[in-house]
Amino acid sequence: MSNYEILRPNDRPNLGRWVPLSFQHVFAMFGATILVPLLTGLNPETALFTAGTGTLIYILCTGAKVPAFLGSSFAFIPPLIAISAGYGVSAALGGAVAAGIFYCLVALIIRFTGIGWLDKALPPVVIGSVIVVIGLNLAPVAMDMVMNDADGYSLVYLSIAAVTLFVTVIANIFLKGFFNTIPILIGLVTGYLFTLVMGFIFPAYAIINFQIIKDAAWFSFPSFRIPSFHFVPVLTFIIVSLATICEHLGDTLVTSKVVGQDFYKNPGLHRTLTGDGLATAWAALWGGPPNTTYGENIGVMAITRVYSVWVIGGAAVIAVFLSFFNKFSAIIKTIPSPVLGGISMLLFGIIASSGLRTIVDNGVDYKDKRNLTITSVILVIGIGGGRLAFNITRDLHFELAGVAFATVIGIILNLVFPASKKTT
Repeated sequence: MSNYEILRPNDRPNLGRWVPLSFQHVFAMFGATILVPLLTGLNPETALFTAGTGTLIYILCTGAKVPAFLGSSFAFIPPLIAISAGYGVSAALGGAVAAGIFYCLVALIIRFTGIGWLDKALPPVVIGSVIVVIGLNLAPVAMDMVMNDADGYSLVYLSIAAVTLFVTVIANIFLKGFFNTIPILIGLVTGYLFTLVMGFIFPAYAIINFQIIKDAAWFSFPSFRIPSFHFVPVLTFIIVSLATICEHLGDTLVTSKVVGQDFYKNPGLHRTLTGDGLATAWAALWGGPPNTTYGENIGVMAITRVYSVWVIGGAAVIAVFLSFFNKFSAIIKTIPSPVLGGISMLLFGIIASSGLRTIVDNGVDYKDKRNLTITSVILVIGIGGGRLAFNITRDLHFELAGVAFATVIGIILNLVFPASKKTT
């Protein structure tokens, strides 16, 4: 693809080139988008539907000026799991709707005041540390899928996860061109095939249930869940969204550099953030995971030099189309837990590593005791499961834990501790 001329955001390729270019973006986002609902108990069909329609909403909000694909957000996995366990899936979806609305409120403030206040409340030392916490909080989830079946520790699960992880790492580091953009998909397929071979050679280890595929209809509308709204889940998701808003700022900046246009100014950060927020609220209203702009698809654009919004929109339509194929979704549901675990070992680590990269790229000085203290407290509270809990009234119990609590404490420490001249 790289031998073709550059396609700018408003360029529309001919149909023969348009379709494969759009499918390439679908492949790039596919593994991560379906992995989030599989980990959180949501429906992969719905996730594909809301990713596609959410991307179209984003394109509409940005005036078709920003080539960005939106898919399932990994940053919201911890609150989705925790709130679903404590309050139910509907309450978690309600929190995600509230997070999307909060995005829009922040976008409105940015429209009139700029982003200086956001930089002050959430500097790199806080955001980077919180992103590290998000990734490491998910580590036990990955390891449980890697090492334990229904009866406890499983060497079979461990071997499947190891093969999956190994192939994914090799694809991520050594493959070139288009294949370098889909290491997750390559790892999933390889792990799946390895599991099939294991089951064929050792029938006792056959863990893929094909009955799900046989029982599924060919076509149907994706299944949806109705959100409900409760104080604690809503507040938890809003707090976590402070970190994802900063993730949005970073992705928009990177996209601007790749395309060679300043999207902070045109169409404006307030419009990109509004598009992201509406897409997130829309997804949760239908029962899908919150959306976010995808680095995988930014990578595809950087390699191919195809920045066309028409291509991104085509990928969104394809994702919606795939969501109506039940057989396709049933195949996804047969992906074994250790395969997902092997993929997650890399993905969750990458989330934590991206937090470290945020800290390093912004030159945070840890010789400064202020920065060292803020990061230390955020890490211990976030990873250690620290929580703040009390009764507001006899019937209303308030609790912040993990990522949300660590984010609040980090913001407070940053605002309270006096900043030295060297602090970044």
